[in-house]
This record gives sequence, C-alpha cells and structure tokens, in this order.
Amino acid sequence: MSDVTSPKQIAAALTEHWSPRVVAEVDDSYIKVAKVKGSLAWHSHDNEDELFLILKGHLRIEMEQGSVELSEGEMFVVPKGVRHNPVAEEECHLMLIERKSTLHTGDVVSEKTRSLAEQLRPV
Repeated sequence: MSDVTSPKQIAAALTEHWSPRVVAEVDDSYIKVAKVKGSLAWHSHDNEDELFLILKGHLRIEMEQGSVELSEGEMFVVPKGVRHNPVAEEECHLMLIERKSTLHTGDVVSEKTRSLAEQLRPV
C-alpha cells in the first residue's frame, strides 16, 4: 500500500522554482509537483500529453494558437506536439501528470531544464 501524500504541502515546501519533483507513479506516468515563477521556455513534447493542475496561484500557458489562464483547482492538458510556455507572474504551485518518457523542457535545453534524476531526488 502506498503512503498518503499531500501534493499541496510538498509543493509549498520546495525551495527551487521550475524544479519539478516526482511524488508518485501511476502505471507509465509520473505525478510531479513544482513551485514556479516567471517563464519556463517555449517547448513541446512530441509524443506525450502534459496535464497541469493548479494547487495554488495562477498560471498562464502560452501556445501558438492562444493562451489559457488557470487558477487554483483548475487543470488543462497540453496535447502532444503543441508548443507551449508556462508563465506565472507570481509564485504558483502545480501538479503535473506526465508519461515517464516526458523530458522536462521537451525539445529545448535551458538553464531551467531538469534531468529525470534531479526530478526523482527526495523532497
């Protein structure tokens, strides 16, 4: 049996922005939490959808065909292959559900890119 966890509490305890941490696994997907502020990077995931669920704050996901605005408790799935850039004007806590093959910043590498090993570090 798995341990009970609180994604909200784990996200709140993180000290780095844009450094997601894996908190659980479901079949071939990771459940991650992150604390974000500012802009990540324009990128895409060619073979994976990406679910964003806002735990606290507000997130804008910019896409070439338009943006979506998400508030606490709301979620949005970025479809595979869609170029996007998450932006948080103020600090935002979020939960992500992604296949295990999903690279943090997809096809782009920047100073904010985190390896899977970094994301699997204990919280």
